[in-house]
Formats: sequence, C-alpha cells, structure tokens
Amino acid sequence: MVLVRRLGKIDKFKKGIIALCCIGALSGGTYLYSYIAELNNYKTIVAGLQINELDLSQVKDGTFRGNCDAIFVAADVSVTVKDHKITEIQLIRHKTERGQTAEMIPAKVIKAQSLQVDTISGATNSSKVILKAIEIAVNSGRQ
Repeated sequence: MVLVRRLGKIDKFKKGIIALCCIGALSGGTYLYSYIAELNNYKTIVAGLQINELDLSQVKDGTFRGNCDAIFVAADVSVTVKDHKITEIQLIRHKTERGQTAEMIPAKVIKAQSLQVDTISGATNSSKVILKAIEIAVNSGRQ
C-alpha cells in the first residue's frame, strides 16, 4: 500500500513537470512568433525609408526636432539652421543594437549640407534612421 502511494506521488510529480514543460514551450513559441513578427516589421520599415534631398533655401532659422522609430533602431535629433545652412545636429537619442558607428552621420551631413551622404558600413539601418530623423527635423522648419 505504501509503495502504491509513493508511485502515485511520482506520477503527480511527472505530470507537473510535463505541464510546466508544455507551458514553457507555449510561452517560448509565443515569444518567438512575436519577435519574428517585430523583426519583419522592422525590416519593412527600414526598407521603406526614403531619404529625400533637402532644400535648405526653404528653411527658416531655428532649431528643429525630428525623430524616426523603426522598432529596433530609433533616433531623436535636434537640428539648428542659420542662414539656410545646417550649423549643428545633436543626436539626442539613438536606440541601436550594433549601429553605434552611425553616430558620425550628423557630422557628414553638416559637412555636405546634404542628406545624400554615404551610410556607415555595418550600420546601414542606423544610418538611414538618423538621416530620416534629420530630414523630418529640417522639414519641420520649412517656411
């Protein structure tokens, strides 16, 4: 009789372990599905980013904010324009995983006075997001 009770406890323990494993597998599968969906959205957003040429002759003097969020990569910038020239770009926030080297993009834009600069190899998506944030900021200062 004691042996039967012990076997019953072992069976309950096994069922509990199996239930926990099933719950873990379902949770992991749900997380993986969600991550893959976000990753696909991120790729779609970045692929759809078009960086347009700036017409600084239409921009008044001032400091303008812009941001671009592509889920895994995002940028907030502050762009100062004086006498139809970009004089300063501050990268206020740059959410990135591996694209930190793209943080040199604002200096390239100031030097070129254009958004048509080369992206940073290995940080192409971050480069595009930063450029789009700058474009949005400058365009908010159009007269």
